[in-house]
Amino acid sequence: MHIQARRIFRLSIIPALTLVIAYGLQIPLPFIAPLFAFMFAAMPGPPMGPKSLFGLLVVIIITCGVGLLLIPMLLHYQFTALLVVALGLYFSNYLTVNMGKVLFGTFLTIGFTLISAAGTVSFGLAVLVIKGLVLGVTIAVFCQWMIYPWLPDDPATISEKSAKPVTADQSNWIALRSTAIVLPVYWLVLTNPATYMALVLKAVLLAQQSSMVNAKDAGKELLGSTFLGGVFAVIFWMLLGIYTNLWMFFLWMLLACLYFACKIYQLIPTQFPASFWTNVAMTMLIMLGPAVADSANGKDVYAAFFSRMSLFIGITLYAWLALYVMEYLRTYRRNKQAASNI
Repeated sequence: MHIQARRIFRLSIIPALTLVIAYGLQIPLPFIAPLFAFMFAAMPGPPMGPKSLFGLLVVIIITCGVGLLLIPMLLHYQFTALLVVALGLYFSNYLTVNMGKVLFGTFLTIGFTLISAAGTVSFGLAVLVIKGLVLGVTIAVFCQWMIYPWLPDDPATISEKSAKPVTADQSNWIALRSTAIVLPVYWLVLTNPATYMALVLKAVLLAQQSSMVNAKDAGKELLGSTFLGGVFAVIFWMLLGIYTNLWMFFLWMLLACLYFACKIYQLIPTQFPASFWTNVAMTMLIMLGPAVADSANGKDVYAAFFSRMSLFIGITLYAWLALYVMEYLRTYRRNKQAASNI
């Protein structure tokens, strides 16, 4: 089988298989499992081994434990806690951008934001979210172990081109930019953590996107992928409503991921980069998870879809604006320094 076909099938099967196992076992926050499965399966090369998985789970527990330590501070010393969170977000984004510690930086961001916000509702809810993260990542990697031997990469194609190195000044600026995107969303989530929890995941995704795009391309990359992800989520939910059970959920997810994989690996030609379609898929998964919970609780799913989509579009527009303003200020400062040196 051609390497392109193997990657497409692998990227479509692993998230769908992860989804059916996570929902079948009824783990906490089961939609997180296919989210990480899609993220891991999109990475080139074989899955992490047992030692690496154990190390990652330890990292999750430690980084998310930081959020548990922030809970008493948020309840009694709010201003100090917000300063600590701001510094923590900058440090997390700096690790991601400057040192290449993507997973460590991502989970540290989740610890500072999602876990601490959940803890303001109840300590038990924060622990439940950590449990969902640990089980979700474990199931995602386990599904990779099952599928990858059947659809492996060629040894010659595993090594990828290294990314261009960033200067210290550039990485500092990108870390500040990402912090400016996540922090206001975190403040909003604190007003009603139980309702706005999915916004944190979207904000983290936006912060990662903003580190890879410039202000000129941000509108197409950030806003376009968010809007298209919401459209796919609505279409997916309508199709699932034809006949609703776990196996149909699995089959529709398999079909959706197959489409996204064809776009990512250019089997279906597209003018957008692979990162755009990856973020479309992940936005769809972030929106579908709360919709399933809304349906189980007897809420109006389409009203919740509209409300959640409006918030997603709102924070994406803010991310675009923040990116544009900060790039403008940076250019202005450079031009001013260049003029003073003449």
